Amino acid sequence: MKTEEDMDQEKRLNERMSKVKHKIMVMSGKGGVGKTTVSVNLALTLAAKGYEVGILDADIHGPNVPKMLGIEDVRPDVSEDGIAPVLVPPRVKVMSLAFLLASKDTPVVWRGPLKMGAIKQFLSDVFWGDLDCLIIDLPPGTGDEPLSVAQLIPNLDGAIVVTTPQDVALLDSRKSVTFAKELGMPVIGIVENMSGFKCPKCGETIDLFKIGGGEHAASDMNVPFLGRIPIEVTIVESGDSGIPFVLEHDSEAASAFEAIVDAIEQFVKGD
Repeated sequence: MKTEEDMDQEKRLNERMSKVKHKIMVMSGKGGVGKTTVSVNLALTLAAKGYEVGILDADIHGPNVPKMLGIEDVRPDVSEDGIAPVLVPPRVKVMSLAFLLASKDTPVVWRGPLKMGAIKQFLSDVFWGDLDCLIIDLPPGTGDEPLSVAQLIPNLDGAIVVTTPQDVALLDSRKSVTFAKELGMPVIGIVENMSGFKCPKCGETIDLFKIGGGEHAASDMNVPFLGRIPIEVTIVESGDSGIPFVLEHDSEAASAFEAIVDAIEQFVKGD
């Protein structure tokens, strides 16, 4: 039975989310496929196009969004309006559990109910304001965090599934697609990350993790294929240095992010 406090929090959550036009989950079937890299760079690409964007880092045990944006040491302010997300130029608002931990080495040793409670608080007590898009960066798999987000946020636009081309990653990414479908959530599409590496010396493309697997899975499961992002050394360097890749580099990978954002725009607008 819901308490009065529960009902008040649910009301705040609905009020906050009513000011967000589009809510998008970014999922991956397994770890290590570059999901957070994709989330961060998609958000910055959207912001560069003039959209007001938020990133909710819902990876409770591995909150890496602040690291990739160079804001690890920032602490959010608190006012009567709620918790203020950290602002990243040009117009990206960020909230992560990493801002609230005692140190970068502090582990989060929580079971499901505590994780769901934290996500609920981030949605209800963070003053997101008016947003064009809220991107929710989720941990790998189909467990507590993605299920909590899917149940808590009304009118989710859908899920983006990030995979790499090799079979073992595709096996798990297909589970994420099925997860979304079983919950009645639209699948915006599949992104194939780490799709080929162009040698900087000779220009030859090497398929380190194969190529085309994400596109084939999208076709097989009847969901959109959003595009493929090649491996580039600068993507790794940018993530480690906290400087968003798409803001600093003009390359094949940056163009891929722009094309993926175009496809997402068309999906949410119903074109």
